[in-house]
Amino acid sequence: MPSELLTCRGGQGEPLVLVHGLMGRGTTWSRQLPWLTGLGVVYTYDALWHRGRGVDDPNPVGTERFVDDLADAVSTLEAPVTLVGHSMGALHSWCLAAERPELVSALVLEDMAPDFRGRTTGPWEPWLHALPVEFGSAERVFEEFGAVAGRYFLEAFDRTATGWRLHGHTARWIEIAAEWGTRHYWEQWRAVRAPALLIEAGNSVTPPGQMREMAEINPAATYLHVPQAGHLIHDEAPQVYRDAVESFLAKLPARD
Repeated sequence: MPSELLTCRGGQGEPLVLVHGLMGRGTTWSRQLPWLTGLGVVYTYDALWHRGRGVDDPNPVGTERFVDDLADAVSTLEAPVTLVGHSMGALHSWCLAAERPELVSALVLEDMAPDFRGRTTGPWEPWLHALPVEFGSAERVFEEFGAVAGRYFLEAFDRTATGWRLHGHTARWIEIAAEWGTRHYWEQWRAVRAPALLIEAGNSVTPPGQMREMAEINPAATYLHVPQAGHLIHDEAPQVYRDAVESFLAKLPARD
């Protein structure tokens, strides 16, 4: 049921919904919750094909399916929300803002661009396919992913009696990313009217210049480049990320 798609993490005031990236999960925002809950009522969301290996969806993988599901979740709050999206979650957040503007009051978009055409998942497919279904120890997760991403995935994976189990299927995750190489999302971005904060990593996965161009297109958008950070800006440069989000949200007009 849509009402079960969001997990309330506390706070008071206007709603903020945290939308994770590819291979992530709502639980990966744990280090941001202490301060985000001072800005509003915070909810986390697990995207389709990220809810456990035994949880599938009968529909084909596609951005529109993700956006519809996110809309179902957000609409249960019966008030416009600030969407805080990372990577895949940023894409789905601005697509929702374009399609259902009445649901979205503001956007925080981290390290995602509208156009990956010509790029394929080929270089990292062998690595993904080689991942074990379950890691037997936290040390093994850190060995595979490194310190920052390892901590992130320990929070995303399902904890079992014997280790940490992937919370989805790598074939589906590849399929999700592969779609981005076949189409662009400039039209959806141009339709966004909500104020937006765009945060790009110095060591980014995004094609150069696109996030700056997004800010130039939308007069209500603010752009920040974080040169010292990789893709997980909110974990690699947490104070920079926090300062930017707090400043952005503080400048938004108060709702009646």
